[in-house]
Amino acid sequence: MIEATGLTSNPCKELPPAVDDVSFEAHAGHVTALLGAPGAGKTTVLRLMLELQRGRGITRFRGRPLHRIAHPSREVGVLFGDVPGHPGRTVRGHLRMLCAAAGVRSARADEVLEAMDLVDLRDERLGTLSRGMDRRLGVACALLPDPHTLVLDEPTRGLSAEEGRSLHDVLRAHADRKGTVLFTTADPREAARAADRVVTLEAGRVVADQAAPDFARTRLRPRVAVRSPHAARLGVLIAKEARAARRSVEVVHESGTRLSVYGSTCADVGETAYRHHILVHQLADETGDMGPEVVTPAGGEREAASWRRTIPLPAPQSTYGAAPAQPPAAGATDPDALQLARLTTAELDAPQPARPAIAGSGAAAPPWSATAPSGTAAPSQPAAAMPDATALSRPVTAMPGGPASPQSQPAAAPLDAAAPARSVITLPDPPSPLPPPITVRPGTGPARPLRYELRRAAGIGTGYLTGAAVLVASALVSVVAARMGHTPQPRLLAAWPRELPLPPAALGAGLLGALASGDEFRHPALAADRGTVPRRLGLLAAKLLVAAATALLLAVLTVGVDTGLLCLVHGRELAEVPADWLALSAGWLGLVVGCAWAGVLAAGLFRSTTAGLAAVVAVPVVLAPLVRKGLHGPSARSAEGLPARLRELFLVQWPFGGERYLAAGVRVIAQPVATALTLSITALLCAYLFMIVRSRTR
Repeated sequence: MIEATGLTSNPCKELPPAVDDVSFEAHAGHVTALLGAPGAGKTTVLRLMLELQRGRGITRFRGRPLHRIAHPSREVGVLFGDVPGHPGRTVRGHLRMLCAAAGVRSARADEVLEAMDLVDLRDERLGTLSRGMDRRLGVACALLPDPHTLVLDEPTRGLSAEEGRSLHDVLRAHADRKGTVLFTTADPREAARAADRVVTLEAGRVVADQAAPDFARTRLRPRVAVRSPHAARLGVLIAKEARAARRSVEVVHESGTRLSVYGSTCADVGETAYRHHILVHQLADETGDMGPEVVTPAGGEREAASWRRTIPLPAPQSTYGAAPAQPPAAGATDPDALQLARLTTAELDAPQPARPAIAGSGAAAPPWSATAPSGTAAPSQPAAAMPDATALSRPVTAMPGGPASPQSQPAAAPLDAAAPARSVITLPDPPSPLPPPITVRPGTGPARPLRYELRRAAGIGTGYLTGAAVLVASALVSVVAARMGHTPQPRLLAAWPRELPLPPAALGAGLLGALASGDEFRHPALAADRGTVPRRLGLLAAKLLVAAATALLLAVLTVGVDTGLLCLVHGRELAEVPADWLALSAGWLGLVVGCAWAGVLAAGLFRSTTAGLAAVVAVPVVLAPLVRKGLHGPSARSAEGLPARLRELFLVQWPFGGERYLAAGVRVIAQPVATALTLSITALLCAYLFMIVRSRTR
């Protein structure tokens, strides 16, 4: 079950809080509706419950706060707005990706598709779904980890009546399996029809917490819907006859030809129209709302949303022939109605018996304190245990560090023998009136990060299109550079003429790396239940591993395509393997993988794909010239003889020709671009780790 206690949002500047001391319960096996007009605070209550917004209060899901649950998505299924998924991903691919994130088996996706009647749409793209199908997919995502509790924000908004009934059937089936369902709505008829219990909010406060039958009987009033071209005249006549018959009837003129009559029947309204020869186009009994709404305009003065005439019932006569006091009815405009509602102040001014006030007795311990558990009333004290009233009149002094004691008396003054015995009462310190604060905590990462990342990267066509574009661009650049005739043969194989800061393969790998992190923030599938995209080392390691594998594949394919095309166009002499192919291959693969990693880290750090790609481009454009200037400056020692100096330092021969590999690695690192890329990746990684540590510290 759900136990929400003292939910209060933080006020904004001088405005009152949007939600103020909201407490309610949603029991297992039942469907609970949180009802309120737009702006009543329904969404804010859900965000406070799920710790997505700062405030005060506490919410327990089966006895535990959400931050004490290891896997929140397995306990609480959440639906806020539309499905946060990439529009190019298929329905089945999106659910399978979320299966890896929740740590459940992949077959669960097919089971949920069948339960939500979405099997025919499993190969459809998310961007092509209708509004109704998108809402059903959102409920499917919430049901995917098989949670005990469902928290849905207006799940039927924008749906047809049939789609809404079908969706509520799914929620009812979940409640029948002993699950807890809480949804918000602005339609009182939907709340009465689909829920077992209705919690009504108004201006951020709970005004009613009722069972659905009681709600329908007391707050969901029946009405007679009337359409007539003479609606205004008919409304005046209905009010006049009701006043003459001393009946309580409320007539609301909703539009030019529509009336809503509360407190009457179709027969009475039809007879009134027939007697006065008024044409009626519609006359039907309906289940109305909670009465005409009252809006608050910008000026702050409350005014009715539509005109009304209220005729109150006459008060029953007392034994003395005088009517008891009745307050004037809101909206009563007739003189007779005001006369009937006139107050008699004699009874209101009658003195009331005084009640002795006990200091501290009115402050009950709040339900979130340790002395009074949530939802449990403090037991009343028996009459025999209550102290004498005279004992309470004696002043009590609270001594620091000890219990309260009576005020000190002179030691020589004896006690009066005739005085009644007085006991000393120790009053406990009143508990804090404020509930505990709500802290927004970062979300957890996927339970299976590597599987999640593989399905995320392979589930959309962006990676395939980017790879194809890189291969085509690389082939064209290599052919054009070979025709111009001033590019070395190793650079031709990599399609990297001196005029370009980076080859197409490195730019493509950097773009794919930036998309790996940037898409998480643009389409936050991992933030559905926690509100934020997590920064976790497991997710980062999975992204770096998948980005490196993708970059290596792209680098190998680029060299292979360029070599084959150069052989076809310019002959075999341009496709020969260079003599120092080992060092060139290491440098080439390191460059492409380094660009991919720089894109991943920068996009994850700045939460933007553009920032990730900009960090990749800045390496050869900004950082490489600075590194080149530092390496070839007057105070810098050349790195060309570094392998020989290392051999002299160790004074040993490397086995299996190890000095050759060492020299090749040093030559790669000594390149300005490689040095700049290494420094960039190191700085981005340190900044990313710092952000992780700071979020955990908060």
